[in-house]
Amino acid sequence: MTTRLMIATAMMFATTLSAQAAGDVAAGQAKAAACAGCHGANGNSANAAFPSLAGQHADYIAKQLREYKAGVRVNAMMAGMVAPLTEEDMVNLGAYYASQAKTALPLDGQDAELIARGKRLYQAGDAAKGLAACAACHGHQGYGNPGAGYPALRSQHAAYTELTLKAFRDSSRANDAQAVMRQIAAKLSDEEIRALAAYTATLH
Repeated sequence: MTTRLMIATAMMFATTLSAQAAGDVAAGQAKAAACAGCHGANGNSANAAFPSLAGQHADYIAKQLREYKAGVRVNAMMAGMVAPLTEEDMVNLGAYYASQAKTALPLDGQDAELIARGKRLYQAGDAAKGLAACAACHGHQGYGNPGAGYPALRSQHAAYTELTLKAFRDSSRANDAQAVMRQIAAKLSDEEIRALAAYTATLH
């Protein structure tokens, strides 16, 4: 790692810690009442169409909210939800969801072969396709890297992760720093995306 990259990473980590320290969990909980219909009362969504936010990094959540509000990340429903939020509200929401315990997903009836394929790709990548291991950025157990801005993926609904990867692949989602996720997703087949989504749902 170059000195410049190390400094940049340290600065991002310091920013994350600052945001977490500044966030008011109680105020975030009050604001989160409006989010519960989709994301669950404590950030554990019961609907696979909507992501679980519990245990996600505070700064990552605040960043997504800012980018929905700025139109950098596009979603009609979220645009309406974030419109009245202040910067303080977004930081508080991030702090609240980060403080909530992540609930492991039920895995009965899951495709064991698909999960095994996803595990190989997630943990080791695919040198032939020029794919780095997902674990390099998101951690072997899917906890992410808050200092670098990489989100936690553990126990996320497979359907949501699959949609997200496809959105990066077709560039309908383009708020990834330096287009890293778009470059990776462009190399993934539908089946590989399904496998990765199935595997990350098992992490907790």
